[in-house]
Amino acid sequence: MSGWLAEAVSVVLLGVVLVCAVVRPWGWPEAVVAVPAAGIAVLTGAIGLPHAWDEAVRLAPVVWFLAAVLVLAQLCADEGLFRACGAWLGRWAAGRPQRLLGGVFGLASVITAVLSLDATVVLLTPVVFATAARAGVRPKAPVYACTHLSNTASTLLPVSNLTNLLAFTASGLSFTRFAGLMAAPWVVAVLAEYVVFRRFFASELGTSAEPRREEVPEMPVFALATVVAVLAGFVVTSAAGVDPAWAATAGAAVLAVRALGRRMTVRKIVGAVSVPFLAFVLALGIIVKAVVDNGLGAALARVIPDGSGLLALLAIAGLAAVLANLINNLPAVLVLLPLVAGTGPGAVLAVLLGVNIGPNLTYAGSLATLLWRRIVHQHDHDVDLGEFTRLGLLTVPASLVAAVVALWGSLLVIGG
Repeated sequence: MSGWLAEAVSVVLLGVVLVCAVVRPWGWPEAVVAVPAAGIAVLTGAIGLPHAWDEAVRLAPVVWFLAAVLVLAQLCADEGLFRACGAWLGRWAAGRPQRLLGGVFGLASVITAVLSLDATVVLLTPVVFATAARAGVRPKAPVYACTHLSNTASTLLPVSNLTNLLAFTASGLSFTRFAGLMAAPWVVAVLAEYVVFRRFFASELGTSAEPRREEVPEMPVFALATVVAVLAGFVVTSAAGVDPAWAATAGAAVLAVRALGRRMTVRKIVGAVSVPFLAFVLALGIIVKAVVDNGLGAALARVIPDGSGLLALLAIAGLAAVLANLINNLPAVLVLLPLVAGTGPGAVLAVLLGVNIGPNLTYAGSLATLLWRRIVHQHDHDVDLGEFTRLGLLTVPASLVAAVVALWGSLLVIGG
């Protein structure tokens, strides 16, 4: 197949896969379209079978890690960890919307960082709806906070986001050094979001209510201790040169054994792995590889800055944010990482800030936002596109610029 035709085929396939991931026709899982599309890319010669296989092998450890974290988060939810956090949050807020919003910001930031953005979107968002109802306050601001923080607060640890796992592999950093460099960007980005939220939702946050009195459930100590042990395992395995996925797998296995002893079915545990989504990630990676190899990589290489100075980092992050909103953040990071990996960890982390914070601008920017939108609709709440976009236009530039400046400062102090 000629070069221009291969590029055309791969771009069309990527477009179809992304549209179907957004629309999900007939409720189909994303993999129903993505896996055949990857097969078509191979069969038509848009990407050779050896290159497709190499890409699948490269992504395999990331997919394994993702599967383990998904199971860990679901089992923590089954233990009641999220319900307990929501109940304590509601009692602390005491009917005051400002305190509830601040509590959601803190809780969602930690959950996103430790248990990944999927835990915040899928497991915490319904809890926030229930907590707001018990507190007698309008849920819009804290529910919007869930989707924004599932993206913005996913910059801290390699385990916080699938994009982080990919960047972690490309950066060559240890787990602790990655976290050390991203700590300041994480803090300032979340704070910038909070300042904008307080002003944007000022009218909704000004009226207190009388909360319902309910008994607060006990904190599931075993699940909490397991999560802490897994975090410690991430540090130890990284220092020892062992894939951190082993630590996540061990934590998931411990909770799975406990759940089976409490009459949890193996089928439900396996269901938490979300095999169709994992297949979608692998298929999407192969299609994006075809697009990059057939011309997009060369085109971006001509415009992407080369260097780790502040202006270069701002430009890299801005380009990543724009690309994330055009083609979704997962394809964007797959496209950009090979182009900046040789520049150094600073450029890799700037890409990560762009693809994690940038998607708050549009629905299609990240899969987490699309999933959040479905959950909100399930709770009979509408999401206004204009309002969502206006909030994104205020938060994304402020958070992204603040985070990149903080990253630049961290690189100067800690070093890449």
